[in-house]
Amino acid sequence: MQLQTQALHAGYDKDTQRTMAVPIYQTTAYEFRDVEHAANLFALKELGNIYTRLNNPTTDVFEKRFATLEGGTAGLATASGMAAIFYAIANAAEAGDNIICARQLYGGTLTQASYTLKRFGIEARYFDVQNPDEINALVDDKTKVIFFESLTNPSVDVADIKAITTIAKKHGILTIVDNTVATPILCRPLEHGVDVVVHSASKYTTGQGLAIGGILVERHDLVDLLRGNQRYPQFNEADESYHGLVYVDVPLPLFCLRARLSLLRDLGAVVSPFNSWLFIQGIETLSLRMREHSRNALAVAEFLETHPKVKKVNYPGLKSNSNYANAQRYFENGMSSGLLSFEVESFEEAKKIVDATNLFSLVVNIGDSKSIITHPASTTHQQLSNEELIACGVPSGLIRLSIGLEASSDLIDDLTQALNG
Repeated sequence: MQLQTQALHAGYDKDTQRTMAVPIYQTTAYEFRDVEHAANLFALKELGNIYTRLNNPTTDVFEKRFATLEGGTAGLATASGMAAIFYAIANAAEAGDNIICARQLYGGTLTQASYTLKRFGIEARYFDVQNPDEINALVDDKTKVIFFESLTNPSVDVADIKAITTIAKKHGILTIVDNTVATPILCRPLEHGVDVVVHSASKYTTGQGLAIGGILVERHDLVDLLRGNQRYPQFNEADESYHGLVYVDVPLPLFCLRARLSLLRDLGAVVSPFNSWLFIQGIETLSLRMREHSRNALAVAEFLETHPKVKKVNYPGLKSNSNYANAQRYFENGMSSGLLSFEVESFEEAKKIVDATNLFSLVVNIGDSKSIITHPASTTHQQLSNEELIACGVPSGLIRLSIGLEASSDLIDDLTQALNG
């Protein structure tokens, strides 16, 4: 089936009431038939609902539907996109290990990798997403993850996914890709060799800024990478916290299973059933919205490229952009989502332009139906020095736009008066 059809039907077998809409199972716990039934569920002899911190029928539909869109075998929903990133990394790495990350990352991800994970004993090493060959020199026997974004936020670079996954496979290392900005409608990294995809569902998935949540999805046959791989003993040795379970021996998607049983269970960053329901509603229109976001963003980018105050426009849909070839290779029909950024002369000039807009909302979010403007150097990336800002593709004069579903002519009019003011 086509993606738009799957977005409406995947993962939901109508309940006993035959409801067309997926019900919201707003419950904490579930009654067991008897003691033996409860024991079988906890021992994984039967599959079923135990406690909403572990699983929930509404969330189950969200997980299955999103995994289907990504072309994966299973999903695990979380309370936020940052929780999804943390769980994906913590599922593979522990104290004493290192991960290799692209420098061009969302500011919150950079902070998590450079500071929070460091306190857990996990070192982050960085490569330029435009030069994947740098990865080879960073790998050692403690490297557990290569992490990057398919479409980077806010530098708006398109990763050469195949080049990175080829290097990862040579070393037997897990790849994790944040596909939030592209969404599975435009890009499906698992088809290009990626092992695990993560998303902030708070962005394009909900589409209207209604809910916080995240999800991670694993590819089919990930067990082939992990079984017997000395980098990942946690999947090959008995998990004493779960009855001596050996994950590579379980006929279930093992990456999501371990994240559910060992991380969601113990750390508890679980999405609410109501938020899962909101994400399901968003998924139903995701393919339509992504086409319109992309169409509007291209029109705005073409306008900005001609304006004398704009030094540079970052949008892969522009033929003049250095990422255009990768966008044509990895994105559906070259559509490049609704995120773009542009650079003006200085920090102060950028602030002046942002403050002068009327239709754009000054918000640190993306993927909303309403257009958003952000100055990363004073918000999401303010903890970085000027040198660090330049290294991750976010100079101080950079302005990020999340183009919404308004008429593109109205957005261009607003930017015109802000730039000319």
